[in-house]
Amino acid sequence: MALRTFLQSKIHGATLTGANVEYEGSIAICPELMEAAGILPFEQVDVYNVDNGERLTTYAIRGQKGEICLNGAAAHKGKAGQKVIIASYIQLEPSEIQAHTPKLVFVDNQNRIKRFVRG
Repeated sequence: MALRTFLQSKIHGATLTGANVEYEGSIAICPELMEAAGILPFEQVDVYNVDNGERLTTYAIRGQKGEICLNGAAAHKGKAGQKVIIASYIQLEPSEIQAHTPKLVFVDNQNRIKRFVRG
């Protein structure tokens, strides 16, 4: 049977702290947020810019505490102060779907965890 794709985790309401066109690419994410969301370094993520509607796919790298920074070409999709949602996805076998619950990490304006929900 075919695999189906589901939300694995999201970091909701994060504030971009920067955009660095000169970097090779990716999005730098606060290590605490990566751990809470279960996002690993170099894992594919989608980024949804709430303020301008831009969407992009890139990979995550560990940033500094509180950092959410678009790098490389992705830096053209947002600027410091804008709100984003960062999402990761997982492919599941039909037998795994019912037991799956995504990790939802809600953050404040300083990118600190204010609420964690397990699906």
